[in-house]
Amino acid sequence: MTLMEVRPRPVPARMRARDVLRVGAIGLRTRPLRAFLSALGIAIGIAAMVGVVGLSSSSGAELDRQLSALGTNLLTVTSGTTLMGEAAQLPMDAEAMIARIGPVRAVSSVGKVSEAKVYRSERIPEAQTGGLSTYAARLDLPATIGATLSGGTWLNAATERYPAAVVGADAARRLGIGAPGQDTQIVVGGVRFTVVGVLEPVALAPDLDSGVLVGWPVAEGRLGFDGHPTTLYTRSDEARLEAVREVLGATANPQAPNEVDVSRPSDALAAKQATSQAFAGLLLGVGAVALLVGGVGVANTMVISVLERRAEIGLRRSLGATRGQVRTQFLAESLLLSALGGIGGVLLGTGVTTAYALYSGWPSVVPAWATAGGLAATLAIGAAAGLYPAVRASRLSPTEALATP
Repeated sequence: MTLMEVRPRPVPARMRARDVLRVGAIGLRTRPLRAFLSALGIAIGIAAMVGVVGLSSSSGAELDRQLSALGTNLLTVTSGTTLMGEAAQLPMDAEAMIARIGPVRAVSSVGKVSEAKVYRSERIPEAQTGGLSTYAARLDLPATIGATLSGGTWLNAATERYPAAVVGADAARRLGIGAPGQDTQIVVGGVRFTVVGVLEPVALAPDLDSGVLVGWPVAEGRLGFDGHPTTLYTRSDEARLEAVREVLGATANPQAPNEVDVSRPSDALAAKQATSQAFAGLLLGVGAVALLVGGVGVANTMVISVLERRAEIGLRRSLGATRGQVRTQFLAESLLLSALGGIGGVLLGTGVTTAYALYSGWPSVVPAWATAGGLAATLAIGAAAGLYPAVRASRLSPTEALATP
């Protein structure tokens, strides 16, 4: 009998891609717990990144929507402090002088009545003021600042001369006022006022939410108001807003323009959004750490896989598989494991963003670059985590691998 030489039969080229995916999927199924935990680590990291970016973008979109609805051309003038550190006063005619500025389209004001404390009734202890403030208000205030009422009516030419009041949203909650009406009364500066209206929260003038607003004449006549405005609100042409801002201080108080503070409420909202974005950056760092932990899990899974499957590697090599095919197989397994975690993380992060945005009444915005970047990050981590195990598996000789028990 003649012994015939048996040569390894190479794997057909047209079968290699299919074999790699099939064997890779089989390799993941043989160790489901470790594979699941590794994919879960990557999914949590990607979900954190996508969720943070999505919530920040949704919050920004809501801020833009609010500013578009309310307008960004509102400037606020308030009384500052003197050189001696004392509280300054705006002139009584500051509102009329500002109205003479050409680009100014509307101006209104409120004056804080510091001595007029607010109580639900006369039986409330004097010390329990609830942190509420009393303001004398002009009739055109709601139109200027974009305020709306949740119930009742605003002050008019008749009620501003009598004990009638409109309360802010927070003030109504603290005073226990459910609805305005003739039978709903509060005590302001020792005088009973009838609550004729309740404001919705005022986004561009949040101080008014915890205030009680009364007419200018009744404040002067019955509450000891001195007639000096403390805050003026102006609406101007968008194109000339900065020019108006530069002259507001000198116009409101020509004798002491340094005692006037000019601000833009939308800038405060933008600063709040910037703070939220800084916090989002911190959460992105946490997501990146979770992603790194997931990558370490993938690398650990692939290294253990090489150790457990030495016999399989030797068998494949003896049947004709080249080092490149073995390397590609293990690298494909790592990429597949990372891709599954990345897809799950993107879906989870998008779902969390959408649910929270709907709950908060925000528009749901998940930037395309966040999802694409998340998937790209998972593939990069999968490639980096699987490269060393793949190279190590390809370097095993058939005899060494088959000799492994």
